[in-house]
Amino acid sequence: MASSSIFDPRTLESAKHTIADFIKTSFAQPKLSTTTVLCSAVVGLFAYEQYIYLNKKKGLPGPQLKIPIIGAFMDSLYPTFEGYMAKWKSGELSCVSVFDRFVVIASTCDLSRKILNAPVYAEPAVVDSMKHILCAENWVFLSGKSHVDYRKGLNVLFTRKALGIYIPIQDKVYKKHFDEWLSLKGEKTQYQLYFREINMESSLRVFMGSYMSDEVASRISQEYFNITAALELVNFPIPLPGTKVYKAIQSRKYIVKHFIESIKDARVRMAKNGPIESMLDAWLRSMLDGEAECIQNNKPIPRKFDDLEVALTILTFLFASQDATSSALTWAFQLTADHPDVLQKIRDEQIKLREANPDQSLSLELMEESVYLRQVVKEVLRLRPPVLMVPYQTVREWPITSSYTIPKGSMVIPTTYPALHDPVAYPSPDSFDPDRWGPQGSAEKYPKNFMVFGNGPHHCLGKEYAIMHLMATLAEASLKLNWTHYRTEKSDDISIFATIYPQDGCIMSFEPRTSPASV
Repeated sequence: MASSSIFDPRTLESAKHTIADFIKTSFAQPKLSTTTVLCSAVVGLFAYEQYIYLNKKKGLPGPQLKIPIIGAFMDSLYPTFEGYMAKWKSGELSCVSVFDRFVVIASTCDLSRKILNAPVYAEPAVVDSMKHILCAENWVFLSGKSHVDYRKGLNVLFTRKALGIYIPIQDKVYKKHFDEWLSLKGEKTQYQLYFREINMESSLRVFMGSYMSDEVASRISQEYFNITAALELVNFPIPLPGTKVYKAIQSRKYIVKHFIESIKDARVRMAKNGPIESMLDAWLRSMLDGEAECIQNNKPIPRKFDDLEVALTILTFLFASQDATSSALTWAFQLTADHPDVLQKIRDEQIKLREANPDQSLSLELMEESVYLRQVVKEVLRLRPPVLMVPYQTVREWPITSSYTIPKGSMVIPTTYPALHDPVAYPSPDSFDPDRWGPQGSAEKYPKNFMVFGNGPHHCLGKEYAIMHLMATLAEASLKLNWTHYRTEKSDDISIFATIYPQDGCIMSFEPRTSPASV
């Protein structure tokens, strides 16, 4: 870089001294008015803010100067997919500043994976509002060994055995919502919220069983909107009445209150050796069995989780699954409607698998045999990844490349979309092609690119649960429903609200299939 560049260290050092001399000289003048002094101070502070920004920015792509005080706040408040794409295309690393937060964005697969797998240099960051909403004592804010140990205790909830318990619960929810869709008599309407509702009820019934009433479950679904709205990258940091964060806290209190009521009922039922009918049941039974085994073998009793801890943990499962999976369901129905050949292959596979027993219930074994359906779900997640980026924060200076060192305390953001649309790993990356995941495709040769569920020590615990849920919904729908997507000029454009959705809300209609067991 030429020595005349504004990013040259000598130029930055000169700027710093110039600002300091300006402020010193201004305040040394005896006859200056208060207004002049204040204005001089403000100008000096603004100039120093630019110096700090440019010193961190170095030669990274990004705004040449920071908007005083707020930086790129408006872009963060109203993010657009096009804005994200521009950042990703500007270089393997780019930067922006929002208020006093310096943000470095990684756009390549290798750098994103490097961030996700470098706990020595960076740890997951949270938006300013999240600790208010999810509670500061929540396990998701743990790090190091404490985090690892806590995760180990949750693995039992996502085993193959556990998934087999959850599928019949989900099947009941699917049938209920399919009937609601059919009650619209083929009306053309936006289905994005309908997909959100089937996903929310499925999550609540899998996680909490039937301990809460339908009315409470419906209220929780509505309250959760407030939580989604408050989890923006930048939000008003103080939860004053009327703010999004304040409303989200009130909603969290309502949800946790009813979760705790359900947990108390579940403890009584599990103590009586009742059947396991939910994730909550499975977790409580696991804790009881573990405690009994330790007593029997004269070993220290493992840590017990109180009702609040269990409730907050399940709240994080809801947080992790709700928006992302609702997005994936929306795109899954839209893409299969837009590609009737793919939908027909899904139906053909399901009919063949159920040939001996067309009316058999949904099961884990049936889903495990649905090879093509799994390809479809993976392609939906690749083409329209629900999670575009995951914020981390550096805990020390990090020489992430040979030419750039990320300052300590910076937010550093690995991204998934560019890796999932890499033409080397996925030829014609903007095309919907489930066969790329089949025997004749090449997608499986690039597992490092498929970062839909993250990577490293904080990868998603519920990966298989999420995939199985998407598969099961499409499998049952393909046999019981016909659906049509009404395309608009906004159908393929992406809007961002915690995750990604079609800008037109996914306009569809559903009608019954007269003979689910036949083509």
